Amino acid sequence: MAERTTSPRSRSDLISDAALEVLAEHGMRGLTHRAVDQAAQLPQGSTSNLFRTRQTLLEAVIKRLMHREASVLGIDEMPAPSGGLAALADAMALAVHRSLTQHRALLVARYELALESTRRPELRTVYDTAGSSFRRPLQAIMAAAGSTEPERHTVSLIAWSEGLMFTYAAGADHSSPLSLDTLRAGLLELLHGMLDHR
Repeated sequence: MAERTTSPRSRSDLISDAALEVLAEHGMRGLTHRAVDQAAQLPQGSTSNLFRTRQTLLEAVIKRLMHREASVLGIDEMPAPSGGLAALADAMALAVHRSLTQHRALLVARYELALESTRRPELRTVYDTAGSSFRRPLQAIMAAAGSTEPERHTVSLIAWSEGLMFTYAAGADHSSPLSLDTLRAGLLELLHGMLDHR
């Protein structure tokens, strides 16, 4: 209970986390200020007092999502650029595995926000800017690993990971997530295919 009466930032996090839960459980149509109040166990009107419009609520939720995913995906745990392909495969496999086995609801909420961003240009900018923080460290690692086209290779690596996460979080194989070893093997195949210059 103490968290709900501390600073406005704490209240913002609480509301944004509740909104992520609503998105994962009920989709974008279910995301209302009233539903977020209920999920956060706050008095009616609390969400609208802090986020007057749906746009401001969605912007806050995207920023909160990226903050939470940074810890899930282990951005601070990524290897140094000189760590090599095996270290990168280990880190990426762990990140994907965590997302699929421990934080599936965050993935589902992200898909809802990504789709909504395609319909709202003003939200697209917020979503893309927040997501760029994941690309920069990967691009540095790819360059250090010997990529002659680190930007393109980073896009391929992210697309492979995103496609796999969608398949196993919301697609046809949602009930059978891959093992950590299988993820690592797939990532190594991808990385060696991109970066081994024979």
